[in-house]
Amino acid sequence: MSAPPTLRAYAVWLVALAAYVVAVFHRASLGVAGPEAQERFSAGASAVSLFVVLQLAVYAGMQVPVGVALDRFGARRLIVVGGLTMAAGQLVLALATDVPTAVVARVLVGAGDAMTFISVLRVIGAWFSGGTVPVITQLTGILGQLGQVIAATPLVALLHGAGWRNTFLGAAAVGLLAAVLVATTLRDAPAGVVRPAAPGLAAVRESLAATWRESGTRIGLYTHLVTQFSGTVFALLWGYPFLTVGQGLAPGTAAALLTLLVLVGMVVGPLLGRFCGRWPLHRSTLVFAILVATVAVWTVVLLWPGRVPLPVLVVLVVVLGTNGPGSMIGFDFARTWNPVERQGSASGVVNVGGFVASLLTILAIGVVLDVLTPGGSTAYDRDAFRGAFAVQYVFWAIGAVGVFRHRRLLRDRLARDGVVLVPLRVAVVTRLRGESAAR
Repeated sequence: MSAPPTLRAYAVWLVALAAYVVAVFHRASLGVAGPEAQERFSAGASAVSLFVVLQLAVYAGMQVPVGVALDRFGARRLIVVGGLTMAAGQLVLALATDVPTAVVARVLVGAGDAMTFISVLRVIGAWFSGGTVPVITQLTGILGQLGQVIAATPLVALLHGAGWRNTFLGAAAVGLLAAVLVATTLRDAPAGVVRPAAPGLAAVRESLAATWRESGTRIGLYTHLVTQFSGTVFALLWGYPFLTVGQGLAPGTAAALLTLLVLVGMVVGPLLGRFCGRWPLHRSTLVFAILVATVAVWTVVLLWPGRVPLPVLVVLVVVLGTNGPGSMIGFDFARTWNPVERQGSASGVVNVGGFVASLLTILAIGVVLDVLTPGGSTAYDRDAFRGAFAVQYVFWAIGAVGVFRHRRLLRDRLARDGVVLVPLRVAVVTRLRGESAAR
């Protein structure tokens, strides 16, 4: 049995968590400022979605290189560099008056964001062990979304009161302070832990190839893809316009629903982490449950005649609140099926899945909205939003097939190793009876 975490471990984790909260704040800041961005840059939906698409493209494209750099240089250095890069991006955005400059700003934000989360995962793996790791991972993913809450409410209020320039100058200052905090207080691992020697180029190539061949990595990638993108697209850019323009909700109500999405994740995340720690061989069951619920509620919303009632929208947001915690299961797959020396690159591969699907969905939604709304108007109607959000079904299908295929391969491997996989109901009852007898 692993030793319980120390207070020092929790202190280090809180510093890393603070850096991730700030990263999510930077990531989400443009989404809630979408209408203001269209006005400031005289841009349509396609152009505004391009800002976020390029941001996510940089984020996703850097995941594997960042994973390799993480294995080589350690978490603290990458988090600091990432924080400074995001602060620079927000500074550029504050001063931007045209689309090309705004694009550069969001590219910088995406590059810095790419260095943060998987580095925080490395900190967790170094300071915690055993069944505590999936729980702390879930808590990190969920508590990190407090950055989205800050973007959804205080940042919107500041934007309306202080204006575009002052708002994003303040965001840049927050990023700088977070980088200073990490640089002065975070440590990669407990004292006495020796970092392995940096691998050479040939060893890096071999490690990456082995990481990709591992079905545990691939099921992690498809898990991240199929559970993450819908909630990310909704929270990052198109949820707020969908609720306000498409459904006619007041801005305050829409902001409250985006906050609810985060709060639901905070409740669900630790529960999923505890489940993964107790029944790791049944993690894919959670993945398919989240997928089915998400597809079902979106189908109801998109087929609803006329304006969707608020209670139904609340149900949609509650289900989307499970998407973020569900995507964390992908990292748990990668962690348990890859050796320690490949943890960074494996996490990077997994993190590509959901963000590639997210950026493609964001771009597709913007294009479909413009196509279905003649004249370049930004007053998109409900039918335009229905058509645009229907593109999600393509990525749900791709992700579901990927998870199912690699789950089968992993279960075949377990069977060859003599592992008997009992039904989830039997596993739960057996575990609970054992705990009861122990008490």
